[in-house]
Amino acid sequence: MPATPISEPDAMTTGWPRRLAPPAIATFRDAEGAPAFGAQVPIKPLDAPRLLHLNTELAADLGIEDGPETRDALAATAGGGDAAACTDGFASVYAGHQFGIFVPQLGDGRATIIGTLRDHRGQDQELQLKGAGPTPYSRFADGRAVLRSTVREYLASEALHALGIPTTRALAIVGSDTPVQRETVERAAVLYRVAPSHLRFGHFEYLAATGRTEDLRALATHALARFRPDLEPTPEGFRAWLSDIVARTARLVAQWQGVGFCHGVMNTDNFSILGLTIDYGPYGFMERFHRAHICNHSDHEGRYAYARQPAIAQWNCARMISACLSLVADDGADNDERIALAQPVLDAFASAYSASALAIWRDKLGLREARDGDDALVNDLLERMEASDADFARTFRALADLRIDGGDPLADHLGEDEAATGWLSRYRERLRAEHSDDDARRDRMRRTNPRFVLRNWLAQHAISAAESGDPAPLDRLLDCLRRPFDEQPECADLDAPPPDWAAGLSVSCSS
Repeated sequence: MPATPISEPDAMTTGWPRRLAPPAIATFRDAEGAPAFGAQVPIKPLDAPRLLHLNTELAADLGIEDGPETRDALAATAGGGDAAACTDGFASVYAGHQFGIFVPQLGDGRATIIGTLRDHRGQDQELQLKGAGPTPYSRFADGRAVLRSTVREYLASEALHALGIPTTRALAIVGSDTPVQRETVERAAVLYRVAPSHLRFGHFEYLAATGRTEDLRALATHALARFRPDLEPTPEGFRAWLSDIVARTARLVAQWQGVGFCHGVMNTDNFSILGLTIDYGPYGFMERFHRAHICNHSDHEGRYAYARQPAIAQWNCARMISACLSLVADDGADNDERIALAQPVLDAFASAYSASALAIWRDKLGLREARDGDDALVNDLLERMEASDADFARTFRALADLRIDGGDPLADHLGEDEAATGWLSRYRERLRAEHSDDDARRDRMRRTNPRFVLRNWLAQHAISAAESGDPAPLDRLLDCLRRPFDEQPECADLDAPPPDWAAGLSVSCSS
């Protein structure tokens, strides 16, 4: 008997604390009435939980009014002491390809979804606590997060959101006095993470690998009803849904490439069916442009290097489609027939990515028209940037100030050799061909190329201050990153060259 959903409560009220509707995935029950796709788990209490930061913009969107009582209640909920909001969380089970190797059972090892609330647009949003304690899927770990990693995810998710890149959101950080052993003893912290759904490719990989094809169909049917209600749960509908996932993933990675964002751990269990950036660990915004840049020091073979991200995303989509082969054809079709029907779905990734990426690069160059040779113009610029160790964000920002008939703001970025001057000459010729206006182009480019990005040393500075009890650098950095395209002269130091101490910074899977 396939898993079936139980009835859900009516729309939620506003305020906090409040009784939350259960997450949709937690409402599915097996034949014995137990959760079909995970487990109910208690929130492990924290010592002296306290709210360290609240995303007031997101809170307002979710109908949570800021105030002392709200802040205390949010801290109490994350600290396991607020039965008025919830008593248990829900941890889901999934599988995944980690660095290319299939792991048949993973799951939410330190994250629990505590419920669903509704935003001001009427869309349901899942509220998840990351670091709330061990679950059945913790694999002998403590299920905790530390302030260091919590601040990093908080900053990154809000930075990408401000850049217009799909992502999970961060509502709040709750700190504590609970000690956690990592390389050293640190303090436990909990992140409130928000997303319409936390369903990953790995959920479907797990169900396929365990032979639970009817449960896989039930979960996919739920995804259609929730996010593609225009589609029917038929082979044609499921293929269209998978095509949507492929297209969303292709667009997402094209956006990453366009701002120099490196995810660091592009495992299939870290890929969202909604095309959201999820699970921030050893991420990084590339500074000096190098195609082979590796942001994760645990990635010894460079599987997830910057230039490889599009190919890895396509490979991950292939794993998702493979897991869902039972859905793409009528009963009775053999495996070869299913593969033949699924292949065009995967093949569409390349064209979707190319179209999205080239449109993004044209926007970054301030080009209004699509012309033959634009891809070569972009690639030649990137080659020049790589040869000169140019800073990714600063180079494109400076390019906006170039004048067609004179002035060279790029000498400090691209150099002044024949290759650099030759490229600039071609670029000016391309701009003249579409009768580009310097001022209008500069304004367009400044709305596309951020003045500020989340550099690792900025994140570390905010982390160190927060660990010392000073939230001011975190406040200031978040405020700046929420307006990444504005000049913000008062924040010029947040785009300064990194201090000497930043030379030793590195991030890994433990980050």
